[in-house]
Amino acid sequence: MQWYLKVLKQYADFNGRARRTEFWMFVLFNILASIVLNIIDVLIGTASFSSTGTGFAMTGGLLSTIYSLAVLIPSLAVGARRLHDTGRSGWWQLLALIPLVGIIILIVWWATDGQPGANEYGMNPKQDAAGGYPQGGYPQQGYDQGGYPQQGGYPQQGGYPQQQQYPPQQQYPGAPQA
Repeated sequence: MQWYLKVLKQYADFNGRARRTEFWMFVLFNILASIVLNIIDVLIGTASFSSTGTGFAMTGGLLSTIYSLAVLIPSLAVGARRLHDTGRSGWWQLLALIPLVGIIILIVWWATDGQPGANEYGMNPKQDAAGGYPQGGYPQQGYDQGGYPQQGGYPQQGGYPQQQQYPPQQQYPGAPQA
């Protein structure tokens, strides 16, 4: 549920990157909410079923239509951020306008793991979730080395040891006099 709410809080934020978990959990909760609202629409009579030659067709009801319009922009935004995580522009979502083939390509891209490290759209969201650095505190291949011990100490963030930096001219108690 937290992933669904996170997307709604970033209602029209097309910048940055989104993890696969964030995207697919939003899709899952979206589908579940749509199913529930469609059932309610049928029960209150705002949706209708019609018989076709090979089965049944359902017309959208009032509640499901309002919900679909309300989540349209967040859906586009999280889709764009998910594409950003794979190194692609959010404009690739226009592939969905190509029948069948376009949506298949998008599903494959949305299911693809994101680029490790930072890309032109921002930091890797997996690293952001771990306090800005990959799990274990070690840089991934191609990741900026700034802030690690060999570069002047750990960043002052939760979960990392705090190191005291002494100026070189300071004398320590009990140190031999030069």
